[in-house]
Amino acid sequence: MRTQVAIVGAGPAGLLLGALLARAGIDNVIVERHSAEHVLGRIRAGVLEQVTVELLAEAGVAARLQREGLRHDGIELAYGGVRHRIDLHGLTGKHVTIYGQTEVTRDLMDARAAAGLASLYEAAGVAITGFDRAAPRVTYVHDGRAHEIECDFIAGCDGYHGACRASVPAAAIRTHEKVYPFGWLGVLSRTPPVSPELIYCSHARGFALCSMRTPMLSRYYVQVPIGDRVEAWSDEAFWNELKRRLDADAAARLITGPSIEKGIAPLRSFVAEPMRFGRLFLAGDAAHIVPPTGAKGLNLAAADVGVLARALVEYYRDGSSAGIDAYSDRCLKRVWKAVRFSWWMTSLLHQFPDGSDFDRKLQLAELDYLAGSTAAQTALAENYVGLPLT
Repeated sequence: MRTQVAIVGAGPAGLLLGALLARAGIDNVIVERHSAEHVLGRIRAGVLEQVTVELLAEAGVAARLQREGLRHDGIELAYGGVRHRIDLHGLTGKHVTIYGQTEVTRDLMDARAAAGLASLYEAAGVAITGFDRAAPRVTYVHDGRAHEIECDFIAGCDGYHGACRASVPAAAIRTHEKVYPFGWLGVLSRTPPVSPELIYCSHARGFALCSMRTPMLSRYYVQVPIGDRVEAWSDEAFWNELKRRLDADAAARLITGPSIEKGIAPLRSFVAEPMRFGRLFLAGDAAHIVPPTGAKGLNLAAADVGVLARALVEYYRDGSSAGIDAYSDRCLKRVWKAVRFSWWMTSLLHQFPDGSDFDRKLQLAELDYLAGSTAAQTALAENYVGLPLT
């Protein structure tokens, strides 16, 4: 098989890149090791920056998002039993949209299938070669037969455990990582949200987050020790712990119900540098991971492929390699700012096992400063709604 761009990974990053390239007339094929059902079964992020929404619209897949997505103009920070609203729109002129990653993926999958574009699922043994030369190849096995894709470029959108970053020689790549000593126990329930906007809670017992996917589908999290097992948490234990960390009004309003999904997610930051190796480009989780505290994971992936799509369009339309040459530096500037913001929010709102009374006093002092300072709130809001795609 011959194509211009081979995309490894059919998550939202790979699918969005494929849609953007197809709109520009650039041939592409997506190869995914899992089934389509497995990809759709991942329950993940739900806060979209305006940049992400604009890229989805540019790709022609934002119609349902614009009908069903929930516009949020603010968030709430809770500490000391009191909530303080951060007016995202008033401070920045921008907002975020609540729309689950599963729904983004579904929209992109449906659009790709309707357009008759090639997506190869359940591809075993995916391997990439030749990306340091002029003849990149993607090989895989499907239905017991070996296949090969010849291409001009490879986009590695296959996540942290994928083949693309692992194929880069160790001497050519540098990685940075910070692992946090706690995780998020998350519950999805068919219940109305406790609040119309997200509530980020800092409590002596640990962090909590009240979020949602739709007006009747809620997503809640509590900070737990890194060694906790999800089997040890009954629904009743989860709801009781969440109520302890909420302010009195939110705890009284909380409507509980059976969990339809429950899991513990570890928190860490990870960045691989650079993000380009010859004719191979890394994007999304293949290149970086951030704690979910700042709602940046999916949005960073979308920004990566937005930059990459424009660079490839410039290459094929104008014959210029300026965009692809600048890809890594442009993306990493934005990535590190998002890593900083996610680290800052995580450090501000969570309780660390080795934290002292001094550390907690500093957290409360910073929260008090945020609550009373327009300048501090503006800095938070600018980062939360998303920095410009430069």
